Amino acid sequence: MFSGDSVLINIILGFNLAVLGYFIAINSIYFGLLLISFFSIHRYRRRIQHEQWRRIIQSPLTRPVSVLVPAYNEELTIVESVKSLLMLEYPEFEVIVVNDGSKDRTLEKLKAAFNLHTIPADIEEKVRCQPIVGVYRSPDNPSLVVVDKINGGKADALNAGINISRYPLICAIDADSLIEGGALLRMTKPFLERPEKTAAVGGIVRVANGCTIEAGRVVRAGLSRAWLPLIQTVEYLRAFLFGRSGLSALHSLLIISGAFGVFRKDIVIAASGYRHDTVGEDIELVVRIHRYLREQKREYEMHFLPDPVCWTEVPESPKSLGRQRNRWQRGLIDTLCIHRRMMLNPRYGVIGMVAFPYFALFEMLAPIIELSGYIIVSLSFAFGMVNFPFFALFLTIAILIGVILSTGSVVLEELSFRRYPKTSDLLKLIATGFLENFGYRQMTVWWRVKGFWDYFTGKKAWGMMERKGFVRT
Repeated sequence: MFSGDSVLINIILGFNLAVLGYFIAINSIYFGLLLISFFSIHRYRRRIQHEQWRRIIQSPLTRPVSVLVPAYNEELTIVESVKSLLMLEYPEFEVIVVNDGSKDRTLEKLKAAFNLHTIPADIEEKVRCQPIVGVYRSPDNPSLVVVDKINGGKADALNAGINISRYPLICAIDADSLIEGGALLRMTKPFLERPEKTAAVGGIVRVANGCTIEAGRVVRAGLSRAWLPLIQTVEYLRAFLFGRSGLSALHSLLIISGAFGVFRKDIVIAASGYRHDTVGEDIELVVRIHRYLREQKREYEMHFLPDPVCWTEVPESPKSLGRQRNRWQRGLIDTLCIHRRMMLNPRYGVIGMVAFPYFALFEMLAPIIELSGYIIVSLSFAFGMVNFPFFALFLTIAILIGVILSTGSVVLEELSFRRYPKTSDLLKLIATGFLENFGYRQMTVWWRVKGFWDYFTGKKAWGMMERKGFVRT
């Protein structure tokens, strides 16, 4: 006999099976990416093992680079960041710091540290930005340019940097970041090898909290004693070493971190620069470049390289970290919605047919499905609707496999780059990769679900991150 209760039970059981299938699918994909990344990084390491970087520095074909540094209220880190950039091992480059109407002493710190003087500037507006108030140069550091402008947001500051830049390649980095000396040279190598095809290149971002920093350089990689930065160290290894390495190998790279990416300036200008009305300006620009070049039927390449390193300060408080993850989620949703016509559209090749479905189903929707799975499956077990073997299988797939993936990322780091040579550091990272799945992961899921709510209720704010500055230890 038909029963409304039995229909509801069947729906709940069907949902449980669907969630279990989703977790199996997403973890299978992650395992696949981990394997692809292992072989991809191994090939990359073999290829650069005997690279003659000095020859590349001396080559007349090595293109000059404009390094763009948007800065808003960055007084604690800006001087160390600029010092780091001015010491880059590169034949010809300029550092353009764009003070985006800071309310703190960012500009004053720069003036005092680098002996800045106002210069006249005739600026051609290639991409739209807020008015520029002043332009400064340093007689002691001719490669440094500081731009003071009316506040318009990070994307607007980057556009201002593009307008004043002189060189054909632009490198966008965050003001709270430190780039290793030879990183820029490695990042621009694909532009030297395939100048007509290479559109953009991304490098790896690592956590600077806990590292030893001297004169704007990370002289020893270390681990923070605070639990949030320590967990984020594992997260960043996982996201970059197997996430972006694998997607890059599959020609499906949709994200080049705003903290460290190099682009051909002419392509960025042709694509109208950074978009002002999104909090995910980095991913949106990369997707728009894909779209523009596909529609122009041009052959192009985008790469992620696991060796060029940018060190960044990560949040140390749950409040700041929650705002950051909320913003990342809103940026992803916004980008996929803006460019939704690319979804499953063969006109856009592997980007439309593979990358877009992957990011929509397994990145954008993941927090909602995961949170609802935790709740519904747990309640179903509590009320006897599913048996213990099913519940145990769900927990194993949902949590234990996450532990394996995190551990795999740490092992991949150890086999490939050994940035953390101490055995104690390696063991600490492995233990952290295990513990993050019990509480921290669920916390990030909640922040990302809240990002959904904030996006569809119209929240556009970036949110502030508390800085402590680079600590010398």
